[in-house]
Amino acid sequence: MAMLVVVTEAVPDRLRGRLAVWLLEIRAGVYVGDVSRRIREMLWEQVNVLAEDGNVVMSWATNTESGFEFVTYGKNRRQPIDFDGIRLVKFTPEKQ
Repeated sequence: MAMLVVVTEAVPDRLRGRLAVWLLEIRAGVYVGDVSRRIREMLWEQVNVLAEDGNVVMSWATNTESGFEFVTYGKNRRQPIDFDGIRLVKFTPEKQ
């Protein structure tokens, strides 16, 4: 089991309800919990099916250099990149 954090923006209520079954919503769209890998993967499948035009980031504790891993869904100005084996986030400015 590992700590899991999920942050959602503009997702349908049915996805929020699905996440709330397994995780605690500590702020609007911010879910935390301590779940197994199997549950984490099941929740990510639900994100991919139900998030529609929203965006989601899921992060969990791991035994890596940074101590965590994350995946993203949907369009967002913050994009994950790999820099010499370390996951970082690239920020894309708004187009003017």
